Amino acid sequence: MKEQFKSGFISIIGRPNVGKSTLMNRLIGEKIAIMSNKPQTTRNRIQTILTTDSFQAIFIDTPGIHTPKNKLGEYMVKAATTTLNEVDALLYLVEADPQIGKLDKEIIERLASIHTPVILCINKIDSVSKEQVLKTIEIYRTVHDFAEIIPLSAYEGINIEALLGCIPKYLTEGPKFFPGDMITDQPERQLVAEIIREKSLHLLDKEIPHGIAVEIESMSKREGSDIVDIEATIVCERDSHKRIIIGKQGQMIKEIGSKARFDAERLLGSKIYLNLWVKIKKNWRDSDFLLKNYGYNGKDMY
Repeated sequence: MKEQFKSGFISIIGRPNVGKSTLMNRLIGEKIAIMSNKPQTTRNRIQTILTTDSFQAIFIDTPGIHTPKNKLGEYMVKAATTTLNEVDALLYLVEADPQIGKLDKEIIERLASIHTPVILCINKIDSVSKEQVLKTIEIYRTVHDFAEIIPLSAYEGINIEALLGCIPKYLTEGPKFFPGDMITDQPERQLVAEIIREKSLHLLDKEIPHGIAVEIESMSKREGSDIVDIEATIVCERDSHKRIIIGKQGQMIKEIGSKARFDAERLLGSKIYLNLWVKIKKNWRDSDFLLKNYGYNGKDMY
């Protein structure tokens, strides 16, 4: 008898900078979520779709669960935690640390009140000893009844097949939610804005990226050509940040634009003319109006 097709939603949760976006990109085999080694890189829930002959899994990459310091932080935590009871399974990412840290203890407390199956993924095992991984497994086994525990390395691709192999058992029989060739529900404008923000995260000083947003002013295909013209604005909170983003003789913003254009051309499959601007919006992270304007729906926080 032929197996019935399965489908469902799986949320990827964890503290900031634990590798959630890297894992999601690895699972679907494409770079959709932006990545950096700085906390709070992901700000919105991002859905990607993996379709095989027997199942369709929709992965939701969530912002890292942390203690918020402004309305943007509150939005990010809300975006991460509202998925906990709405999905078929959770992938909870941790690292092989010698003890459970404060943020992971808070996440485990949240897990105690939900009924969703939780697959514990111990990430970055390529950088620690086997003994440390085994010790981490034993520590986490005592604090929650996990459906599965899978050590892996999202960056190196270690044990990804094992993780994918166990996912179908948590999905339910049913049709595809999305077309089989679709890999994300994110609009192209949002993906391009996130690419520009990723390059800014990589190139700018540590304290600046948390205070920037990217707004796509216009995006259209040039008439009679395959070139896509994009006008985008990097929004920052201070005059001093604007000077740093522009750089001496405009070198920094040129470099951000050059690196962003390369990835955006791969994403869109077209040549791109990218024009970047910088403007100041003081305290935008505490403004409901500006949060919504930059793609973070403030009303979802309450």
